[in-house]
Amino acid sequence: MSWEWKEADLDRVLVPIGLLMIIAYHAFFINRYRKFPLTTVLGCDNYYRKIWAEKFLQLDAKDRGTSVNVISSNISAASTLSSVSLVLSSLIGAWIGSSKEKDIFVSSIIYGDTSPRIVSIKYVALLSFFLVAFAAFIQTTRNYALATFLITIPSCDIPVNYVQKPIIKASHSYTVGMRALYTAGTLIMWIFGPIPMFVSSVSLVAILYYLDRNLTPPHQFQPLNLTPLYKIGEEVTSSVNRVLHHRE
Repeated sequence: MSWEWKEADLDRVLVPIGLLMIIAYHAFFINRYRKFPLTTVLGCDNYYRKIWAEKFLQLDAKDRGTSVNVISSNISAASTLSSVSLVLSSLIGAWIGSSKEKDIFVSSIIYGDTSPRIVSIKYVALLSFFLVAFAAFIQTTRNYALATFLITIPSCDIPVNYVQKPIIKASHSYTVGMRALYTAGTLIMWIFGPIPMFVSSVSLVAILYYLDRNLTPPHQFQPLNLTPLYKIGEEVTSSVNRVLHHRE
């Protein structure tokens, strides 16, 4: 009994390969981030976030308004993305409930498996990644809100790592949410067939590999050597005295 190639077999071959490529790349990225964090954009960004938290905590609580505004802008971005993810999840759920046999997802123009079982898997997979993105962005908002509470406590010595920790957690959650949206994009292409999904998966891995690399060494921040005004005045006075003494 010979095996015969069928159109539906494309989904069983290309889709798992595409997903495995994305999973393998992120496993490689996590390993590199843990061992050599400064060679990744995420590690370099978190390094700057730690320095930023350390520097603004040296200010008085009343002078940290700019820092609060920066965190508030990040909270707004995460809240917007969580709302978008939730709305898309709701639309997909409504689409599943009202879908009919004759729609674009089972159209004859799609080259691949268009059975109701595969169509249901497409819906559920897409819905799952949007829900993961929603949960990740909610965690981002929660951690940034905690950091805001800590840095605005008046007349209190807050350890630097107490503020750095929620900020870094928020950064990680935001990254997870964005990667979930990226993967959801490839699953959207699966709706139009396994070949577009596989091509989008390869493109996504190539683009992320290029964007995640950091080839620039991070800047080593040093405190500014600001000379007090009274010292400048003393230096000017001494210089004038030397000139007058030389003329005499």
